[in-house]
Amino acid sequence: MDELAEQQQSDSDLLRAFAEGEESAFKGLVTRYKNSLYAFLRRFLSQQDLIEDVFQETFLQLYSSIKSFDFSRPLRPWLFTIAANKAKDTLRKKQRTAAISMGTIADSQEMSIDDVINTLSSYDIEAYDDLEKEETKERVRRIIAQMPDNLREILILAYFNQFSYKQMAEILSIPIGTVKSRLHTAVGHFAKGYKEAVRKSVGE
Repeated sequence: MDELAEQQQSDSDLLRAFAEGEESAFKGLVTRYKNSLYAFLRRFLSQQDLIEDVFQETFLQLYSSIKSFDFSRPLRPWLFTIAANKAKDTLRKKQRTAAISMGTIADSQEMSIDDVINTLSSYDIEAYDDLEKEETKERVRRIIAQMPDNLREILILAYFNQFSYKQMAEILSIPIGTVKSRLHTAVGHFAKGYKEAVRKSVGE
């Protein structure tokens, strides 16, 4: 199978081809999702060796479970579910669970995905990978890294990867109502941290 043909095929087509013994189809899937999955893991994990390990473990699970894979199931949410779970396991093993109190930052107001994107964009992180000011990029990275695990992961899934509420509920194995309230809390947590960081920067 040539590269152009792989690009034109759906995930399901490539999965079926791989299940029938076509190794190049699996390589095509790795290539297709490499950048987005790496970007997700870079924001979830801080060490390159951990990112590499989780990335490889995620695709190893796909490789080993292909015979029982449900081809009617979308691959992207499945991959991110596996990656998220493995990243959380890695963090637990490294005893890096954040111990930051969530406090009472958010109220009961619900936010849509668009609200989340608009709110975060207002803090100049829309072009996260292309920010010109290294200090701003580092400030954003530091705030996100210091957030409690459950808030950090849902912020990453919603904003940086733009999963729907339903997809996030499946990835995290929690009710949609919990997704909404946790996401609202995460946005509030980030906003508070960002404002405080800016205030300190201006005061220096």
